[in-house]
Amino acid sequence: MSAPGVLSFTQQGWEQVLAKVKRALVYLDAACAESLHWGCGASRLLEAVGGPACHLREFEPAAVGGGAEQPKAVFVLSCLLKGRTVETLREIIGRSRFQYCVVVTAVSHAAHLTANHVPAAAAAELEGQPVFEQLEEKLCEWMGNMNYTAEVLHVPLWLAPVAPHLALTPAFASLFPLLPRDVHLLNRARPDKRRLGSLSEVDAAALPPELLLQIRCLVSGLSSLCEHLGVREECFAVGSLSRIIAADLASYAPAKNRRKTAAGRASVVFVDRTLDLTGAAGHHGDNLVEKIISVLPQLPGHTNDVMVNMVELTALQNEEKNQSMIAPGCLAQSNDTAAKALWEALLSTKHKEAVMEVRRHLVEAASRENLPIKMSMGRVTPGQLMSYIQLFKNNLKAIVNHCGLLQLGLATVQTLKHPQTAKWDNFLAFERLLLQSIGESTMSVVLNQLLPMIKPLNQRTKDDYSPEELLILLIYVYSVSGEFTVDKDLGEADEKVKEALARVFCEESELSPLLQKITGPTTVSARITGGKQDSAFSRSSWS
Repeated sequence: MSAPGVLSFTQQGWEQVLAKVKRALVYLDAACAESLHWGCGASRLLEAVGGPACHLREFEPAAVGGGAEQPKAVFVLSCLLKGRTVETLREIIGRSRFQYCVVVTAVSHAAHLTANHVPAAAAAELEGQPVFEQLEEKLCEWMGNMNYTAEVLHVPLWLAPVAPHLALTPAFASLFPLLPRDVHLLNRARPDKRRLGSLSEVDAAALPPELLLQIRCLVSGLSSLCEHLGVREECFAVGSLSRIIAADLASYAPAKNRRKTAAGRASVVFVDRTLDLTGAAGHHGDNLVEKIISVLPQLPGHTNDVMVNMVELTALQNEEKNQSMIAPGCLAQSNDTAAKALWEALLSTKHKEAVMEVRRHLVEAASRENLPIKMSMGRVTPGQLMSYIQLFKNNLKAIVNHCGLLQLGLATVQTLKHPQTAKWDNFLAFERLLLQSIGESTMSVVLNQLLPMIKPLNQRTKDDYSPEELLILLIYVYSVSGEFTVDKDLGEADEKVKEALARVFCEESELSPLLQKITGPTTVSARITGGKQDSAFSRSSWS
């Protein structure tokens, strides 16, 4: 095992799971599958399961159960064992013939006590893990024989380690900082208590139970990570939700006990992401990975990986109808040493150096396979990279030996050739112009500069901005401008932008899922009535 870190923490957790899965049907939810994907790869799990058949299934109500020849099941879940999750367990087990069930949850028993409304004082006096023990009895009951075997255990599988020192949290992808408008919703939910005036007054007691539980699950995972690292953490927070999370970690009972014996020290900084939307919405990042993740389609079921079209390495024509016939590649290469080295280099280098690094790795791989490579110096082009990649075509041994590297190479080529990449520089140029304008002009002038760029579908060319791209620009504008005075000119410019956006949305042939989520049913009704919108539409959609 490597030195303590986010990668070793995740791999150590998966080793505990792998020890349980021999000859078992394994059900995973999406977040745990993503942790496996980046942490050790599905191939490790399949090797541990053994047998010729694929025994991995998605954890969902409609999941296929196990027959008489499949008596063992392992469920690997990122969430609390409560509510719909327990119902799904019962449904799957009820239509199966299991005799041995193991349920692994990424959420600690202490967090389960909180979810079951056990007071902290009472929880401290409990012996064993009663919540898990009760579920074990239920599992035997659902299997139809109390003499069958059931295990419920906690393994903190909540991180997806993208690199040795960078991890993401797919199970908490929906955890979002509070916004100023949320204060009104919080006040409405507690009419008999003191009204909150701003986000700075919000504390844990004011939050809804569902959000509190989500925070406690996150804190549970963070405490497990600190225990693995052997550190006593000192927490700092920037933002209202971060402050609540930091306070919960400080008061979390298992964390208090852990800190008494921890040898090391660590500083943990929590930051509300909404305090820096400029970084997320801007295009000033000169990093190849940022562009790959931005332009290539998302890998289904994942929050942080993309689909790489692998048809170029086959005898099929690179046509849309053939792309679904070949399994897509991806960025995660947890079991390929050379590909991991390239991926980590891409994460930390600038765009130009990253593309050159991809070329170097492809050239070295082709040389090792004695492929007829023709070296060329100077600027690296997508065509040049593709010529190196196609040397591996129809050479199964070479493809197998360098599959991870070829996936990253194709991801690079497809990103460089993608139309959206060409727009990247346009975004950057306009953002720089906006920065100059904001420094020299009023907000109303900036919005009026943006107004001609808001074009309906029948007036847009491939170089114009789509509705989603316009929203990104608006987020960037309002984020970098900071506080500004609202006057008559700004009010008029603001209304013009709202009306232009409403017109664009109504005239779209089909809104993307993201835009449907943002605009809600109002947009749909406006489109049904022929695209007519009034001020009520603008207010309900954009206020």
